Amino acid sequence: MNFVIALFGIADLLLTVAMYVIIIQAILSWLVAFNVINLHNDFMRSFLRALDRMTEPLYRPFRKILPDFGGLDFSPMIVLLLIIIVKNYLLPAAILSIAQ
Repeated sequence: MNFVIALFGIADLLLTVAMYVIIIQAILSWLVAFNVINLHNDFMRSFLRALDRMTEPLYRPFRKILPDFGGLDFSPMIVLLLIIIVKNYLLPAAILSIAQ
């Protein structure tokens, strides 16, 4: 039983890391859009590309479903909401059901 609770703890940690990665990517994309960050810098371009590669599999299913809103992408917000729901409601409920 402790093993399963430890797995839920690892899942919680991974969801927290995913949340931070999504938030960092969103902020950096806004900074790029407003020309605060220059993409001619090799490090920044590589860093942004790595963030895009990490988050694209999470966004892809929602981008297929959502209509085109022009330049706005709401898929990060939907993924963040789902992560928050899983972290705050589903994981604690699962841990409580296993602990009993």
